[in-house]
Amino acid sequence: MIDTSDFKNGVNIFVDGEPYTILWFQNHKPGKGGAVMRTKLKHLRKGSIVDRTFKSGEKFANVDVERRKKQYLYADTENFHFMDLETFDQITFPKEKLAEEAGFLKENIEVNALYLEGELVSIELPLSVELKVTSSAPGAKGDTVSSATKPATVETGIDIQVPLFIKEGDVIKVDTRTGEYLERVQK
Repeated sequence: MIDTSDFKNGVNIFVDGEPYTILWFQNHKPGKGGAVMRTKLKHLRKGSIVDRTFKSGEKFANVDVERRKKQYLYADTENFHFMDLETFDQITFPKEKLAEEAGFLKENIEVNALYLEGELVSIELPLSVELKVTSSAPGAKGDTVSSATKPATVETGIDIQVPLFIKEGDVIKVDTRTGEYLERVQK
């Protein structure tokens, strides 16, 4: 059993008989009444994300998931294709189940495939990925003191807010959980 005090990002729990993974949590103590735990949960089978609030001290059953290393190969119109790194079998995963996370997939990246009772239910990305900037507006001179940002498009097609000194062709490290710029990678 998992108590609300044991919540961490990535922990898998059963809520109302359905398997979820915790994407985000926050302990909240209102002015009156007991403390509550605000969470953002992702349904392991459906891929939908919901906001839920639980009373402090509630207990949940742990979801036992099996993680298997996969390598991302390519995408077609409906599915993503991965290769098992042990058996070299290829599997497909529907695009609609990954949603926003799909923007961080680039060829040959290693991911964890999550299996619940033998069924592939989700893809777990690494905490950060390195992506090449394909287009970015030049930074304005004199803005280097502030922490101003500008939009940049990366090789997978998504836009990320980056510091003004980032230019086209740079490789940057991006947090896959938040989509935020972490650092420029020196190659």
